[in-house]
Amino acid sequence: MESRTRMVREHIDTIDSLLARYVAGTLPAPARVLVEAHLELKPENRVRVRNLEAMAGQALLDVDPVAISNRDGMLEAIFSSKEPETGITEGNAGQTVFPKVLYDFVGFDAADVPWRTRMPGYREYDLGEIEGCHVNLFWIKPGRTVPAHTHEGSELSLVLDGDFTDDRGFYGRGDISVADDSVDHRPCAGKDRPCIGLAVMDAPLKLTGSFRQMIGDLIG
Repeated sequence: MESRTRMVREHIDTIDSLLARYVAGTLPAPARVLVEAHLELKPENRVRVRNLEAMAGQALLDVDPVAISNRDGMLEAIFSSKEPETGITEGNAGQTVFPKVLYDFVGFDAADVPWRTRMPGYREYDLGEIEGCHVNLFWIKPGRTVPAHTHEGSELSLVLDGDFTDDRGFYGRGDISVADDSVDHRPCAGKDRPCIGLAVMDAPLKLTGSFRQMIGDLIG
């Protein structure tokens, strides 16, 4: 349960707080993959990460050094390690929707996702519980509105293709929506193409809105 409570305890409610946790190395694996996929799609945001790393590095200079046990063995292991293999080759790299880090994490690209329909116009592939977080890929039909909901904890949603809007703004390919229990929204996919994304949650969603609106959203 430690990883499950981590995102909530550190209260990730903005992109900056998410990136700060990424730099600190305290994110559970699914959230870390989500951030790295975001940085592949939005490389300009690597500047923000480098700035945070520089601040962290400066803070480390003020910390008294601690001796590392088996230093030579650790260095040998680092330098002898091989680069991880990926299923993305030069022949198919230009045809992929998923960033490399996500492709490696799930083992396939968007065209091969075994979607399951959860409601009209909304599909999902559930990756289950990973390090205490619930992880899933989602597909939303163009123009489809997701039922209004809030969050009992933190939800991170990365747009991989297409786009969606809610009352906070527009989210296109590579953008991250950060939501917590202060957010109550009805995301709506853009009209041009399906919205495909990755969601990482550390607590369940809670449906909101009127009964009439909820039924209308559920049946599409």
